[in-house]
Amino acid sequence: MIRLALLASSVLALAATASSPASASQADAKKGPTMGPAYFTGTWEDPMPREILRPELGVLPERAGPPPADPPLKPEALAEWKAAARKNAEMLAKGEVPITPNALCQPPGFPGMMGPVFPIEVLQTPNQITITQEAFSQTRRIYLNEKQIAFEDAEPTYYGHSVGHWEGNVLYVNTVGLKDFIRNRNTPHSDQMSIDEKITVAPEKVTIEFTQTDPVYLTRPFSWKVEWAKRHDYKMNEFVCENNKIEVDPATGLQRLSE
Repeated sequence: MIRLALLASSVLALAATASSPASASQADAKKGPTMGPAYFTGTWEDPMPREILRPELGVLPERAGPPPADPPLKPEALAEWKAAARKNAEMLAKGEVPITPNALCQPPGFPGMMGPVFPIEVLQTPNQITITQEAFSQTRRIYLNEKQIAFEDAEPTYYGHSVGHWEGNVLYVNTVGLKDFIRNRNTPHSDQMSIDEKITVAPEKVTIEFTQTDPVYLTRPFSWKVEWAKRHDYKMNEFVCENNKIEVDPATGLQRLSE
């Protein structure tokens, strides 16, 4: 349950432009190297000290800075988003479990899986980068030097359709085609959403800058950032959510542990 609690606290989902995917994906794919820096391959984790990440020590992460800003949703969607946030906060204050995909044993999908609450492994092969997060054994694939598909051709999935290209040690990625319940901070999105990533890779650090666009729900692009730190001594473990005992009470909509 500790892992699920940590995962639920980190969850995120997603992005788009008006009629075709954003930035580099609008043009023909840029031809460039099919392999990034060799040090990108390997295992990464949250840059905070591991002892701080261990709740069994009684110390939970406390990140500096103000809380994140509300997503730039259009008025009606923002009102619904705030109402849902208030309801979840009230449930947590009562010791109840908010109804979220994670609590129902569903993986966060993209972009939530890119937050390094659990270890992340990167594998590079010609023309493809494969990223796996230990939680739920989630895997996404980034196809290199390809043109992004049209919104209408992107079948909605947990991780979307990602294409990218390298410019030096920076990987630019565009993703479309996410299921509507796969969300960044519970932000609703349309089938015209697109997420761009600027992934800057250094030997001991990865910085990922996200920009989500969606002409249907957002008033402007929505941006945020995560960082990874290199983990040299870790082998990925299997994580399958098969023993979740949380049930939803149909009468109240509350979640509870089953017998």
